[in-house]
Amino acid sequence: VQLQASGGGLVQPGGSLRLSCAASGFIFSLYAMTWYRQRPGKQREFVATIGVGGSTNVADSVKGRFTISRDNAKNTVYLQMNNLRPEDTAVYYCKGSNYPNAYWGQGTLVTVSS
Repeated sequence: VQLQASGGGLVQPGGSLRLSCAASGFIFSLYAMTWYRQRPGKQREFVATIGVGGSTNVADSVKGRFTISRDNAKNTVYLQMNNLRPEDTAVYYCKGSNYPNAYWGQGTLVTVSS
């Protein structure tokens, strides 16, 4: 099982990034996919999730700015991040879950700074 997150980097406030998380080793279409982040000095927190049927939920802190989507043909989940703020600086992780299984990716660093 592997979850490979990518797309992080340095971006100015107000900018955009799209994170990707490519999955392998499990039946992607049967797993809910979730993005978490860990900001400096903080605990890991929920960002957004997408169910097997495509239903989504996002944290209030990113609502209206971040969008989660999935492409089952490519075994990939995305996080489109717009209007980024310095407080969005974090390591972003993807997770695939289908109880009782849960798989984590290695994280990708997003830095929002001028």
